Amino acid sequence: RLVGSEMCIRDRYSVDAVYYIFKRDLAGYSLLGALCKAVQRGVDVRIMVDSVGSTHATHGELKALLRCADQAGLVTNARGEASDTRARVQAVLFNAMSRVFVNHNRRAHDKLLVIDGVMPERAWVMTGGRNVSLAYYGLNGDGTADPTAYKDMEILLRPEEGVAQSRSVGRLSEEYYSLLFSHARNKRLGATLEYEDEQERMAASLAQLRAIPDFQQAYEEMPSYLGQLRSGKVRLAHELQNLNSEDVVGDYDHNLAENPNSIVWILKRRGEREHSQGLVRIVSPYFFVPRYVRENGEVYFDGRDALYRWLAEHPDNRLEIVTNSVLTSDNYFAQAVIDMDTAPSLLLDKETTEGWRESALADNEGSWVLAEDKRWLSLIDNPRVRIYQTGRLDSALLGGERHYGKLHAKFVLAPGSLGFVGTHNFDYRSRLFNNEMGFFFESEQLMQDLIVEFERLKAQSYLWGSPEWLALREEVRRAGGD
Repeated sequence: RLVGSEMCIRDRYSVDAVYYIFKRDLAGYSLLGALCKAVQRGVDVRIMVDSVGSTHATHGELKALLRCADQAGLVTNARGEASDTRARVQAVLFNAMSRVFVNHNRRAHDKLLVIDGVMPERAWVMTGGRNVSLAYYGLNGDGTADPTAYKDMEILLRPEEGVAQSRSVGRLSEEYYSLLFSHARNKRLGATLEYEDEQERMAASLAQLRAIPDFQQAYEEMPSYLGQLRSGKVRLAHELQNLNSEDVVGDYDHNLAENPNSIVWILKRRGEREHSQGLVRIVSPYFFVPRYVRENGEVYFDGRDALYRWLAEHPDNRLEIVTNSVLTSDNYFAQAVIDMDTAPSLLLDKETTEGWRESALADNEGSWVLAEDKRWLSLIDNPRVRIYQTGRLDSALLGGERHYGKLHAKFVLAPGSLGFVGTHNFDYRSRLFNNEMGFFFESEQLMQDLIVEFERLKAQSYLWGSPEWLALREEVRRAGGD
C-alpha cells in the first residue's frame, strides 16, 4: 500500500538496484558514489545492469563499487545494533554478452530500486521508465538544466504501517529482484585492481551533484514531498516468462498463461472481465499494434481486430493514446512504425491507408491534400479511438520558445481506479522478448493525479492526422528532419 510519510528515505540494511541503461556520466557516477557511502555505513548493496543496454568493455565503474567493500561498515540488526559482519557489494551483468549461447534478444528492461526491502517499517520501492543517465534527469554535464530531456514517470511505494512482512511490497520486490539477479545467464563481476581513479570520480560526481542548487532545493523539499503519497493497493507485475520462451509467437498465449503476474495477461483478463465503462488512457513512447503471423502466413492475432471487437462489446468505452511525434521521438524506426502502422491501422480504412502510403508523403502532406480531404478528416476524428502525439509548432526546435522534450513515460489508466505504471512500452520487444515490470494500483487519489498528468500531455500534443499534425511534420522536414 501507499502511505504518507514525513521522513526522508534512508537506507539502513540493503539497497537493490537494476537498470537497463546505466550511463557513465554525472548521474551514473553520483549514484555509484551514494552506493559506496551506503556500503561504508554497513548497508548491503546489489546492482545489476543489462549487458546490452549498458554495454561497456570493462565496467570499471561497477568494479570500483565492488572495492568499496574494502572499507565496508558493520551490518546492523533490527534493533540498529552493529553486528560483527561487514556489508557486501555484488554486481551483475544481466544476460551477459560474453556468455556462450547467450540469447541477445532477451533483455532486462527493468528500472527498479528497492531500499530495506525485508523491513516493512522502512522499505521503499521505486520503478518506472527512467534510466540512469543525465538525459533522464534534465541535466547537462555541467549541472545546468537540459530542457530537451526525457519526460518520464516513476511510482514510489512503501508498505502500509503495520503490514506483515509476507504482504509487504518491499519484501515482494526484493524477492522479485533476487529472481532476476540469479538468472542463469548473468555474469557476476569481480574486482582485482584498485580502481582508485573510478572511486575518485564517484566521490567527485556525488559532490558535484549535491552542489547543484536545483538538487539542493529538491533534497530539502523531499520530506514534504514524501508526505504526499497516496493510499491504495498495489500488485507487482512482470514479464519474466519472456526470458525463457522458445517460440515467442507460436507459444504466446501459453507463455502468458504460465505467468499469472504478466502485465499483458492482467490487462487482457481485466479487459475481458471488467464491466466498468469509460475511457482507457495509455501513455507509451513506442506503442505498436500487435499483429502475429505464423511461418505459413496465417495471421495468429491482430490487435486492431481485437480492439474493435472490444469496443463493439463495450459500446460506452473509448481509447486515448499519447505517444511521441517525429519532433519528440528518440527512436526514428519506432516512430515510423507508430506513424505508418499503429495509427493508420487503428484509424484508417484499407483504401485510405494504401493511398497515403503509396503516395509521395512529403508532396501529399505538404500540399495539404490530406488536410482538406473530408474522408481523411472524418476517419482521424474517431470519437472512440484517438491518438495524440507530443510536440507542437511552437517548439524551440522549430524556432519557437517551448521545449517538449522526449516522451518516455509508460502508464495505463482504466475506467474506475485501476492503473499501471512501469517499464512496459507495449511494443513487440516488450511483449515478446524483454522482461518488463511495474505495479498495478487501485487508488482513486493516484488515479486523479495521473489523469491530470495525462491531460497535461494531451495539451502538449496534436491529434494524429489533424491539419496541425500535418503542419508539424512539414515544419520538421523544412528544419532538416527525415
